[in-house]
Amino acid sequence: MNAWSSKLSAISTYPVPLRLGIFVLSLLLLWAPAAIPLLLIFQDDPNATTIATMGALFIIFLLWVNLWGRLVYRQPHLLRRYGLRWSAANGIDLLTGLSVGVGAVMVLFALMGALGWVEWQGRSNLPRIALEGLLSGLGVGFAEELVFRGWLHDELKRDYAPKTTLWVNGVTFAILHFLKPLGEIIRTFPQFPGLMLLGLTLIWAQRSRHGRLGICIGLHGGLVWGYYILNVGQVITLRDRVSPWITGVDGNPVAGLMGLLFLTFLVFWYRYQALSQRR
Repeated sequence: MNAWSSKLSAISTYPVPLRLGIFVLSLLLLWAPAAIPLLLIFQDDPNATTIATMGALFIIFLLWVNLWGRLVYRQPHLLRRYGLRWSAANGIDLLTGLSVGVGAVMVLFALMGALGWVEWQGRSNLPRIALEGLLSGLGVGFAEELVFRGWLHDELKRDYAPKTTLWVNGVTFAILHFLKPLGEIIRTFPQFPGLMLLGLTLIWAQRSRHGRLGICIGLHGGLVWGYYILNVGQVITLRDRVSPWITGVDGNPVAGLMGLLFLTFLVFWYRYQALSQRR
């Protein structure tokens, strides 16, 4: 037992690419026994298959990352190190991030509406859509932020300087959103700069809150929430008079010039806050 314990703890001394590879490979091996039956059960429903398999993957990730902390780093509370703590400050950060995220989306589309690029539609089922969007945003925000600004960020900053960690995390976040067929990658590539800017924004936001994760979950979730309301609720219609390169490919603001301008503002705003805290 002591020999195995020593071998596992030795992983903490490996270079970060090797540590990441070991973690991901072991996670996939643990996930496979659960994923295969789910693929068979939901084989006729692609959406249900994705939800079930990704849900199982995230649950196993939560269990495995706790064991990883105990066995490799001798840190039984690794999630706290990631910034996931039950505290009033984290709760306030979560609500602040939600407000900023959903507010940014609404202001962006209001501006495009004022410019005549967007037509607004009335919807009677908006409260239901808003609730669905909130739950979806919080789910996506929690899962992705725990992985990228939690686990991945922590692994990177154990080996790299803050500036390197910032850029590697942002680029990795963008790249991993392009795990799709080549044709779709090419078609939606305008999303890449926006996703990278979003990754940088979220790191600076976390640093501005002394490493707490609530601001990242809230901000990410708020952006998803706002876009869900407008897109799924069919509240807006983009007019053809302006190029999608400005308003966003497929109506996704992250993939357009207007969205990039807003994300650039958020990057510099949270960077300013983080640097001010450091001073």
